[in-house]
Amino acid sequence: MPLEHETEVFRHDLKSPFLTEKEREAVLQPYLPKSRSEQKRTKAIQRKKPVRRFLASTIHFLLFTLIHILYSIYARTRKYYHAVTRRISAILYYHHRTPELIRKDVKGLKRLPKHLSVILELSKQENEMSAMETLLDNVAEISAWCACVGIPMLSVYEKTGMLKNYIPTTHKTVAAKLHSYFGLKRPSLQVRAPHIPSFLNGDISEDGSIVDAQTSNLGHLSLLLLSADDGRNTLVDLTKTLAEMAQHNKLLPEDISSQLIDAEISESVMGEPELLILFAPEIKLDGYPPWQIRLTEIFHEPDNTEVEYLVWLKGLYRFARAEMRFGR
Repeated sequence: MPLEHETEVFRHDLKSPFLTEKEREAVLQPYLPKSRSEQKRTKAIQRKKPVRRFLASTIHFLLFTLIHILYSIYARTRKYYHAVTRRISAILYYHHRTPELIRKDVKGLKRLPKHLSVILELSKQENEMSAMETLLDNVAEISAWCACVGIPMLSVYEKTGMLKNYIPTTHKTVAAKLHSYFGLKRPSLQVRAPHIPSFLNGDISEDGSIVDAQTSNLGHLSLLLLSADDGRNTLVDLTKTLAEMAQHNKLLPEDISSQLIDAEISESVMGEPELLILFAPEIKLDGYPPWQIRLTEIFHEPDNTEVEYLVWLKGLYRFARAEMRFGR
């Protein structure tokens, strides 16, 4: 592209002897496309150097291959290292389904989250029934860990929303897991989902039926089930509702603020979790409700693909050490 002073010189009054016709052509010559003869001459020169081009492409290919080999060695070494350390730590810090041992593991922490959220995934490698059983068991294990340390709120995000279709089954599975940890007396349990009636309390009797639980002084656990429908779709529906109210003069545009949106979303879906744990090798929110995690501490363990107690424990330790500046 011609420079500014070159453009001014070229557009100077033609009557002025400032530039001749040949000089104006010389100004534009570097920016004109090459002629066919020059292009053929350039290609001919390039064809005369096949050895140089072959050596350059070979060197590039070897460097590319070497970088891939070195990174593959590093990735596999890191993966095996984390797997071995997790197995050793799992043996040393196994909870044996004993609430006292779990409380001992978090005894030195300065603070615990009042609202913990996790992202789980329905396995695609198993059939639907086996994948659902694995998912329910993972939800029950995490719920029991939270109940042991006194975390009152647990939200579980699963993208497809399969758990929402089995709220009574989820309650029964979690209650049975709490029973195995605490015995006859366990914390009270509430399982709910946005826009769906909640399932409260109940315990498992010997014949498998749900009966009233003995939950006098062991706390309360609220389990919230989320899916992708509670994320962006909720924001879209709320935006449409506020726009219609403003058009019908039921709400002034000046009254629409972030505080109002936060209050409406918190009431319809949930409040902001303080800690979000991903049981995945990378940070992948997978459609998680975006509004609620503006100030949330997010934790994941590299190269981990399973729901493990040690990963959950590390997340609590990371949260306890985190410095909450809230944008300051």
